[in-house]
Amino acid sequence: MSAAPVLVRPPYQARGAPFKLHASARRGGARVSLKNCYNIEDLRARARRKLPAPMFHYIDGGADDEWTMRRNSSAFDDYQLLPHYLHDVSSLDLSTRVLGCDLKMPLMLSPTGMSRLFHHHKELGAARAAARHGTLYSLSTMATTSIEDVAAATSGPKMFQVYIFKDRELTKELLQRCRQAGYRALCLTVDTMIAGNRERDRRHGMTMPPSVSLQSLFSYATSFDWTFHLALNPDFRLANVAHRVDALGGGAMALIDYVNSQFDRSVTWDDAAWLASQWDGPFVIKGMSSVEDARRAVAIGATAAMLSNHGGRQLDSVPAPIETLAPIRDAIGNDLELIIDGGIRRGTQVLKALALGANACSIGRPYLYGLAAGGEAGVDRALSLLRAEIERGLGLLGCRSIAELGAQHVTGIRRPLSRSPQTVTPFAG
Repeated sequence: MSAAPVLVRPPYQARGAPFKLHASARRGGARVSLKNCYNIEDLRARARRKLPAPMFHYIDGGADDEWTMRRNSSAFDDYQLLPHYLHDVSSLDLSTRVLGCDLKMPLMLSPTGMSRLFHHHKELGAARAAARHGTLYSLSTMATTSIEDVAAATSGPKMFQVYIFKDRELTKELLQRCRQAGYRALCLTVDTMIAGNRERDRRHGMTMPPSVSLQSLFSYATSFDWTFHLALNPDFRLANVAHRVDALGGGAMALIDYVNSQFDRSVTWDDAAWLASQWDGPFVIKGMSSVEDARRAVAIGATAAMLSNHGGRQLDSVPAPIETLAPIRDAIGNDLELIIDGGIRRGTQVLKALALGANACSIGRPYLYGLAAGGEAGVDRALSLLRAEIERGLGLLGCRSIAELGAQHVTGIRRPLSRSPQTVTPFAG
């Protein structure tokens, strides 16, 4: 007899909303394999079974009441796709060009820190999967794999995410390493100068580096694969900055303390302009939501903006990226490439973003669910599922290519997010 279905609330569904009927965690009494994961929510369910609770909720949780985290996905429901029929869609082309890179689909991987927490394949597995799908991989400063090791593992296009640290020489050193390793683009994250209030992390005993407490002992003990690989390799180094602490003889806690001490709350747009002047390739600012900030990004010479609220992990009650897209595109025209980062769980959401004016979309949690669910193969599964959904939806809309998508293919609510246009004074670089 097959197991009864279970009711699962997706991470973006509000408390009190009706539960969705979802496939059982065990179909026919057997664990669900990757090939039986048919969407991102299936990968999330598998990741939850694979990971100790602190690690799963570190991926899955947001700040405060998690309203923004849920809204990032649910805001896509304010828009509907409008198909145009009787067009030749016998051949479909998902390719696009973003950040000077020719990509095989308009979806790339966002920078996410400390991937070793979720699977021993860590950043290398995600980068290799991205390269196979012909898309861009973004490496975080807080990665557990070095700039050089990721570059050696794949020839696919890569972007490095950076902070402007108090020690500007450390920031410049990271840029030089990226140049030498062949990274195509640089991404400055601007929304993490102060850490968000992530109550789930505290509730489930999340620590960095990982440590076992009475609160989390059972969860670690029953996550056999994860715990086994932790025992084989217990080193959770932030590989791109570890050398600074190693020289002083410090351990893992000293490394975390060092990195935390380097975050600079005094960073301004003048500093962002300085960073842009230090890099001779595509320059991206990640973490903006307002028209005014988009204009400032144009003024300092940025190539692109990632419209993002850090997955709802920083300031709660801010707009979803998809809600900020149309006002920003209307205000700046084509002066910036715009990348939607946040809330993507379906290929149809990617199509809505592109029709509203995005150049591409980027995912974090979906590929981390895949990584936790099955390592490199899980990331590959996540990208395969989303690619198939984008391709299917594109054809059903009556489009042969991403370039044919436009405002005529989407309708819905557009909430204004700014007042009348304001003049922004260019910043000295």
